[in-house]
Amino acid sequence: MQNRLIKKTGDEVSPLGFGAMRLPLKNGKIDRKKATEQIYYAIDNGINFIDTAYLYGDSEKFLGEILKGEYGDKVKICTKLPSINVRKYEDMEKFLEVQLERLQRDCIDYYLIHSVDLKTINRLFKRDLVKFLDKAKAEGKVRHVGFSYHGPKEEFEQVIDAYDWDVVMVQYNYFDENVQASTEGIEYAASKGMGVFVMEPLKGGILAGKMPEDAEEIFKKADSEKTTAQWALQWVLNNRNVSCVFSGMNSIEQINDNLTIADRTTPLSMTFEEMETVELVKRVMRNSLKINCSTCGYCMPCPQGVNIPECLKIYNEKYLFNHKGLVNTSFIDYYQYVGGIMGQAGNAGLCNGCGKCLRKCPQKLDIISELEKVRKEFELPGLKYILPVAKNIGIPIYREIVNLLNR
Repeated sequence: MQNRLIKKTGDEVSPLGFGAMRLPLKNGKIDRKKATEQIYYAIDNGINFIDTAYLYGDSEKFLGEILKGEYGDKVKICTKLPSINVRKYEDMEKFLEVQLERLQRDCIDYYLIHSVDLKTINRLFKRDLVKFLDKAKAEGKVRHVGFSYHGPKEEFEQVIDAYDWDVVMVQYNYFDENVQASTEGIEYAASKGMGVFVMEPLKGGILAGKMPEDAEEIFKKADSEKTTAQWALQWVLNNRNVSCVFSGMNSIEQINDNLTIADRTTPLSMTFEEMETVELVKRVMRNSLKINCSTCGYCMPCPQGVNIPECLKIYNEKYLFNHKGLVNTSFIDYYQYVGGIMGQAGNAGLCNGCGKCLRKCPQKLDIISELEKVRKEFELPGLKYILPVAKNIGIPIYREIVNLLNR
């Protein structure tokens, strides 16, 4: 693979990185034999960047144990501060020390603030985040700093400009090109010399698995040998502003599949015909949507706190990808991202029909009616009683169990 230069740090990183969030499991724990084999294989074949996080179970500790000596010298490590767990300044220093110990390193190459939007970053600034980052760099505990972004695209540049960041990690794939940071946001970050790391290039595996029949036929007609995963990965790697794409690979076959396309794809190397093929597939998928929402975000903010674009997006994906049953990806996503389990509730049921969003929607959608469809589809009876119990009792207990297992 042809490595890519991060202007601000001077590092040359492999365009394909190893995401350590989805390592193979055995009896609920990391399958150490398989995971070690896969990571060593990836490094032997040119991957020199591994991404993990404090919240990725036992991932940091496992990597610290296997990346010693020869293999440890060949890779750079990126990990993340769990912003959701920071209540005071001392928490940040405590987490960093734990992570250094887990990773068995004196210095972390890339240290990111996990899951950031404008509200989160402002909250952390009030807890002296700048002081913490400056001190950590001055003491040589971290080399470069950044954040992983999970907010609306309208706030992205504000967060970029809030500190002298070295890198940023964003969700980016051909289906979600205009979601969160968006292509324009990535270009803005790169214009400042920042490295741009990409997560979810395959949209959690959705763009690598079964797709609508018409979409699969378009891909096969263009290139019968190329997998849907390779199409998706190639599209991201084609962007000259992308430094590294992290893929959660958990088999040698997946690693080889991704290495093949990463080796072939240099910035701006896709032909017009290939780009048109991806665009056609995207159109087919968009045409399969139940709600003609482009997730532009013009309807926001909602006075009642409804995350309108996310609610409509999850509803669309349920039908686009034929998710069935009560326990399916869309149902889980709904409760995790807008239901209030992992953060502020923004579920469709909060809508009171005020109509302020209707005047702002460029698609002229009847958003109130569409949100009612979403509510009926996903929200269980007694939701307002279930969520506080899950959020205030269930999740804290779960985190304590995770912390105990990781000590």
